[in-house]
Amino acid sequence: MNVLFLTIGHLESIEDRDIYPDLLRTFRDAGHSIYTATPYEKRTGRPTELIESHGAKMLRVSIGNITKCGMIEKGISTIRIESQFLKAIKKHFKGVKFDLVLYSTPPITFAKVIRFIKERDGAQSYLLLKDIFPQNAVDIGVMTKGGIKGLIYKFFRKKEKKLYAFSDRIGCMSRANVEYVCKHNPEVDPAKVEICPNAIEAEDMRVSVEERQALREKYGIPLDKKVFVYGGNLGKPQGIPFLMECINAEKDNADAYFLIVGDGTEYTKLAEFFAEQQPQNAKLLRRLPKEDYDKMVAACDVGMIFLDYRFTIPNFPSRLLSYMQAGLPVLACTDPNTDIGTTVTAGGYGWWCPSNSPEKFSELVKTILDRPLEEMGRKSQEALKRDFDVLSAYNTIVNGLN
Repeated sequence: MNVLFLTIGHLESIEDRDIYPDLLRTFRDAGHSIYTATPYEKRTGRPTELIESHGAKMLRVSIGNITKCGMIEKGISTIRIESQFLKAIKKHFKGVKFDLVLYSTPPITFAKVIRFIKERDGAQSYLLLKDIFPQNAVDIGVMTKGGIKGLIYKFFRKKEKKLYAFSDRIGCMSRANVEYVCKHNPEVDPAKVEICPNAIEAEDMRVSVEERQALREKYGIPLDKKVFVYGGNLGKPQGIPFLMECINAEKDNADAYFLIVGDGTEYTKLAEFFAEQQPQNAKLLRRLPKEDYDKMVAACDVGMIFLDYRFTIPNFPSRLLSYMQAGLPVLACTDPNTDIGTTVTAGGYGWWCPSNSPEKFSELVKTILDRPLEEMGRKSQEALKRDFDVLSAYNTIVNGLN
């Protein structure tokens, strides 16, 4: 098959290690021809171009800024993505007949691109649903359903419904996501909605005792404490105020150490908190290169996940996978609507607490400090290979379309 993959996420090479390059490599290695369309944001100053790398033809489309910018600029840029991608695909892939178009959310504004390729080539379409927008923006107060912002909500909601309608299959991250999509979009045929979780090429990222010590010394992490690490985006969805409450609640804990690594719209707020409070058992680091980050995580003891308590949509963060391949158990602090908490607790490799209770967080930290973690770490790695293997995701996509 000729497979076209669309995303607004960063995709430098399909040889990178992450959910999308791992999936594209699996398609390539199964004999399919891979084409991708990804963005160059305006701030890069780079024009639209087509390159070939590791057996994939990669179209880089010049678009406006959609990250690290204001909401108005991001909104305008998001609306324009559809026409910019469509123009670039018509120009650079005009001689290619696609059999499958594969795309992820965000954004939800690919509907015209999907329709064009389906009508031109008779292609099948598969949506990897990673984000339920615009409801997620409503949940955390970025958008409203009434007033002027309500008009914006209705515009994007209409786009969302079109995207679902043009998708032959919709792959959701978890059972809760499947149920949410079907409940809130009754016009969508439930038979085309299935679980296709975040998945990677499972790799054992555990480190030796000697490497662990060297890595902790490198990043200034205590050798004699259990280290709780959070790595990833530091934005509104992560509920940063609650994260700060948790660090404050544990500031006198001499046995635990909290390491926060990432970047995002709320990083400055978190940096100001660290500067003012100067917690002795916590550290904030800017985002690291992925290879460095994966090694650093493996030198810690427990991975943490944070989600804003106001969410009504069931998020399922992919950062879970980096903890699992490092052999770490997971402490999930989330809203009650996501099933990531029940996933890690039922699998025997994690704990869950509501992300509005620092007291419950402290109780769980105490529980974790009082028990050995090796067995839970082993279950974490086993669950990664069993439930989040990229080959299974590939088979789900191909078999579902067939």
